[in-house]
Amino acid sequence: MFWQTYIAFLFLAVVVIVVEAESPYRFFDWSITYGDISPLGVRQQGILINGQFPGPDIYSVTNDNLIINVHNNLDEPFLLSWNGLQQRRNSYQDGVYGTTCPIPPGKNFTYILQVKDQIGSFFYFPSLAFHKAAGGFGGIRIVSRPRIPVPFPEPAGDFTLLIGDWFNHDHRQLKAKLDGGHKLPSPDGILINGHGSNGASFTVEQGKTYRFRISNVGLQNSLNFRIQGHKMKLVEVEGTHTVQTIYESLDVHVGQSYSVLVTMDQAAQDFYILASTRFTDKILFSTASLHYSNSNKPVSGPIPVGPTDQIDWSLNQARSIRTNLSASGPRPNPQGSYNYGLINITRTIKLVSTADQVNGKQRYGVNSVSFVPADTPLKLADYFKIGGVFRVGSILDNPTGQNMYLGTSVMGADYRTFVEVVFENHENSVQSWHIDGYAFWVVGMNGGLWTPNCREQYNLRDAISRSTTQVYPRSWTSIYIAVDNVGMWNVRSEFWARQYLGQQFYLRVYTAVNSLRDEFPIPNNALLCGRAHSKSTSTL
Repeated sequence: MFWQTYIAFLFLAVVVIVVEAESPYRFFDWSITYGDISPLGVRQQGILINGQFPGPDIYSVTNDNLIINVHNNLDEPFLLSWNGLQQRRNSYQDGVYGTTCPIPPGKNFTYILQVKDQIGSFFYFPSLAFHKAAGGFGGIRIVSRPRIPVPFPEPAGDFTLLIGDWFNHDHRQLKAKLDGGHKLPSPDGILINGHGSNGASFTVEQGKTYRFRISNVGLQNSLNFRIQGHKMKLVEVEGTHTVQTIYESLDVHVGQSYSVLVTMDQAAQDFYILASTRFTDKILFSTASLHYSNSNKPVSGPIPVGPTDQIDWSLNQARSIRTNLSASGPRPNPQGSYNYGLINITRTIKLVSTADQVNGKQRYGVNSVSFVPADTPLKLADYFKIGGVFRVGSILDNPTGQNMYLGTSVMGADYRTFVEVVFENHENSVQSWHIDGYAFWVVGMNGGLWTPNCREQYNLRDAISRSTTQVYPRSWTSIYIAVDNVGMWNVRSEFWARQYLGQQFYLRVYTAVNSLRDEFPIPNNALLCGRAHSKSTSTL
């Protein structure tokens, strides 16, 4: 069955992606199962991939085609999404319910992804229900093609560090609490690569330099990351080479990914690797070990203290992270050759997050709309022209001030426009926002309310380009987006309880030209459900 399916996909890939035919293929066969895990010492049900928690790393090279066959051996539907992978012209593979039908229990689905014109550090995660609280996540690393220079020497090793908050409650219990209209309690601890304190270890050689790819795969907490006795040189953020600034610690907000270089320039012993919560009353932390291969001395000394509630410290650090304009990206041209600051803005969208009760239950929303999924994935309804599933314009460009209400919110955007988006946070907690299908320039952030005069503060030269940005309490963050990727794209809070209870919507990027140049056709293997169940995906 798998090979028949694969041959059909390969044929489709050759037909549809003719210009990419020379790009290599990498094959993955994954079994999704439940398994007993106890990362914080409490036994619970976790989601494993090929028996692993966290799941296996995906390694690829720019423009590689990834064939990932996912067997759902759970007793409920399942989907994987790919945080930061842009799915160029191909939102059908995005792996969120707005674009893709779930994989039924006992069935399989094969994702065909191309990491087109991307490099860097990303991760994947389960997007349905509250599965993210049970595991099923893993790292993605995309390295540059051999002929494209990288702005630092080849490191001696390359490590993935998945950090995040964790609950001892089963994911079904957490989901039931949210379904009942309640907020979640505080997390019980912090994990590093699926382990609690002292569970993970990284072996290095004295005098050599290593790359650490750090992703916050948690549910709600911003984390500060640091390595005892060592400084970190930031070199990449979610696919963008950065100005190589030295940091003693880094704030990594939910959904974000960073790459740092660390030189093993200390005496031969073991050192703490730490991740601790930011902006919380109770500070949770976890440790791992950095083990020098010639060490005979275990980790010792007090655990290095990190920042706790200093918002200005974090804001200033975020502003210091800038694009390396002289470095090549996934293509040989310098990253700064796209002068985003010289392009005229065609539209300004202001998004204000809200938290409120609707029908006596806790909900979260954007511009007063709390998203509820339709009975049919929005992308399929769009493709098959099924009416009544959603309405473009059901969320407005600006907050209305009205009470929160439920709706399947979809915002329209014209292909090849240049848009300013302002995220405004009126609450006392930091927020984190992600846009599928895109990297955007984080041009400004500050406290207070945004006004047009805030544009005078914008960085229009070397702002960092990324797919996930934080918005500090009682503050705003402004981004620029080149709307150049046709499809149906999820815009969401990375705080997973907020996302689950409605703090998300879909951006429909549309062009009237029906051309493979702009968007791939629906995959032949696309799962069909809801009102699209009886449709045909045959495109050959």
